[in-house]
Amino acid sequence: MDSLLRLPVLDSVRALAGSAAIYLVGGAVRDALLGKTITDFDFVVSENSLQIARRVANALSGAYYPLDSQRQYGRVVWSSPQGERIKLDFALQVGNSIEEDLQHRDFTVNAIALDLQRPQRIIDPLHGAQDILAKTLRACSDEAFRHDPLRVIRGIRFALTLNFRIEPPTWRSMVANAPGLVTVSAERKAEELFRLLSSHAVASGIRLLDRVGALPYTLPELLTLKRVEQSPPHRQDVYQHTLAVLNRLEEILGALCEAFDEERQANLVMGMASLRLGRYRDRLSEYFAERFTPERNKRALLFLAALYHDSGKASTASKDEKGQWRFFGHERRSAELFEERGRQLALANDEIEWVKMVILHHMRPILFTNSEGLPSRRAVYRFFRQTGEAGIGVCLISLADLLGIYGFTLPPSLWSKHVDVIRELLQAWWEEKQTKISPSPLLNGNEVMQRFGLKPGPLIGKVLEGVREAQAAGEVQSKTDALRLAEQIIHAEQLESQG
Repeated sequence: MDSLLRLPVLDSVRALAGSAAIYLVGGAVRDALLGKTITDFDFVVSENSLQIARRVANALSGAYYPLDSQRQYGRVVWSSPQGERIKLDFALQVGNSIEEDLQHRDFTVNAIALDLQRPQRIIDPLHGAQDILAKTLRACSDEAFRHDPLRVIRGIRFALTLNFRIEPPTWRSMVANAPGLVTVSAERKAEELFRLLSSHAVASGIRLLDRVGALPYTLPELLTLKRVEQSPPHRQDVYQHTLAVLNRLEEILGALCEAFDEERQANLVMGMASLRLGRYRDRLSEYFAERFTPERNKRALLFLAALYHDSGKASTASKDEKGQWRFFGHERRSAELFEERGRQLALANDEIEWVKMVILHHMRPILFTNSEGLPSRRAVYRFFRQTGEAGIGVCLISLADLLGIYGFTLPPSLWSKHVDVIRELLQAWWEEKQTKISPSPLLNGNEVMQRFGLKPGPLIGKVLEGVREAQAAGEVQSKTDALRLAEQIIHAEQLESQG
């Protein structure tokens, strides 16, 4: 707790509060008692909460967001000198005292306050500190979930991230109030779901959302995957396979994006991936930390892609003459289902397009693996031409997908080949982009029209793309080569149009 009190940001907030009583509440106090690093701060203010939030944003050169003007709820997002993304939320006190305000909170472990004017005073009317010691999650009141059904999802997240036990009466209340999630706004649902997707127990989170009865009101497409059978080499129905992919994705990201862990690499499967792909660790870590919006990074979006990568199988399932299950077109249907859900969750267009791209092409690397040899330069070019930078997400999903398909039956030779395919793709993107993905153009449209007497039209684009692909494949080295190929393409197109 002493280290919390010494944080400079608290001194800034205290100084800018003026005459208002201001309290640090919720997760920051809880995490301080648990000895955890704190990057999110919640403040309760007796008056003028939005004005104080704006003052803090100005003083810290942070961004200010008035989240709910009616309830006087504002947010400041600030990058610390160490580069950490710090979030400070300011809310107007509910009731006539801080004790009354704490009674209206979600869980007792979050109903502890620290008076910034008298920082040695800890206010804990519901004995949340005792529940922290007992590692127990207990609702503040019988009405906690009825007043805000989103707390059902939040409770699952806290139980998993804190490794706390949900006490039985609280669990029963969560189950009873899960249908109330239908009344929660899309933006609030998305924020809480992405916090769950950003945890290190995503599959367990989805299982608990299912058990508590929240999936129909959050991610209903997943329920249709239960008992949808799959033929070998699959070992599970589509729902269980999806959960397995989530677990495997967690392992893959741990092996390839986090600091080297000798114990983790002792695992043969992860060790091989780390050995052959480890040189991209920093680049992968930076890539999945990127954000389309301030709220979510690509790592969380990748888990959403994993959740929906096979969501179209329920509506595309059929059996062939040999009794094998087939799912023709499931990638496209899965992308469509995700897009509908993404719109309902009010995700940004860029986020939706990135996840759709990952889902749509998640099978491509496995198809490369099942083909003879490694993908050709032409195949690599076409892969990234269609996926763009989302191809990096496709690569990571495909590693998790293959592990989810086979489980412990995965042939070592197949895994070795697949890792080599992914290395070929990552190498092309990060080390050979100028030659294999985005070669400098040897021709432009005006040159093609002048040289061959053509008018503007689709044929010009076909010629330029054909030359560009041949460059990436290593078949065209000079302008002379490019003009010769352009002539061949034009001739072939003219013959086709005549015949």
